[in-house]
Amino acid sequence: MAAFTTLTSKTVVLRERNIDTDQIIPARFLTTTERAGLGRHAFSDWRLRADGSPNPDFPFNRAENADAQILVAGRNFGCGSSREHAPWALTDLGLRAVISAEIADIFRSNALKNGLLPVVLDEAIVDELLDRPGIELSIDVARRRVTLPGGAQVEFPLDAFARTCLLEGVDQLGYLLRQQTAIEHYEQSQHEDRPHAC
Repeated sequence: MAAFTTLTSKTVVLRERNIDTDQIIPARFLTTTERAGLGRHAFSDWRLRADGSPNPDFPFNRAENADAQILVAGRNFGCGSSREHAPWALTDLGLRAVISAEIADIFRSNALKNGLLPVVLDEAIVDELLDRPGIELSIDVARRRVTLPGGAQVEFPLDAFARTCLLEGVDQLGYLLRQQTAIEHYEQSQHEDRPHAC
């Protein structure tokens, strides 16, 4: 997982509210444990017409959004069943952050474990972003701030452990493995401090 310190990107917008994990990655694509390639199935039921051809009206099918790494979505993004494939599909699609006025807790947790930053901002700010697709935003993970067009900065919640993992480019297991020397030292010191049986 790549370290995530700062990001400057234009936005791609999905105005819909209550976008659930089955809309992000339909259940028929959950048969794999491979992350690579899932991006082509993200939002599949919206991206493709009934005949399988691309829907030209869907934002992710438009050429101007090809390099967008920030998704701005309607309220209650990522609701529904827990599936780690959802953040896998979004990151494979090229996204690094999702901004919404509300992000479902389970999706938020899965996203953070997979290097996708969920950013919750005030609804009035999100509504403005939804009305201005393609604008450029800057995200600073260490400072937990988003810089809006014009230079205004807004803070977003991000717990210290999740922030550390993003900045270091590790998941929870990777973080623990980096502490192996300290863990071994602690275990050894605990063993030495125990009284010996006679």
